[in-house]
Amino acid sequence: MKLTDVPDYRHDTILPLPLEVRADAWAVDAACSGNPGPMEYQGIDLQTGARIFHFGPLHGTNNIGEFLAIVHALALMEKQGIQNKVIYSDSYNAILWVQKKQCKTKLERNAQTEHLYQLIGRAEQWLHTHTVHAPILKWDTKRWGEIPADFGRK
Repeated sequence: MKLTDVPDYRHDTILPLPLEVRADAWAVDAACSGNPGPMEYQGIDLQTGARIFHFGPLHGTNNIGEFLAIVHALALMEKQGIQNKVIYSDSYNAILWVQKKQCKTKLERNAQTEHLYQLIGRAEQWLHTHTVHAPILKWDTKRWGEIPADFGRK
């Protein structure tokens, strides 16, 4: 995206975001080829369009990736001293899991998924030992289109 692509109705972002979407935010999303299958996730800064983080792929599910993406964003914000920046996710399940501080996956735990389960345990432990300062909001895909962190593989 070039600076000439900056929407004329926004002065706080280079992305074509609807006016009701906060630009001072990060968007997170996961992608999974099959379910379960190779899973990855990423976070995008809505002001700049820059990728903030990316993880994967490793064997998992989309819901697990969505959960880990939110926790990754929260932990990175804390590490960088960022408070009250919004996190957008298009996954109702992941948002609920973060609120409950537990990943409620039914993915079988075995040799192939053991590393992922260790990451889930770390994420849950982080949620139990840290205060969440960022509002986590549901991205309204029907109204706003795909979340900017989408991998574009649908």
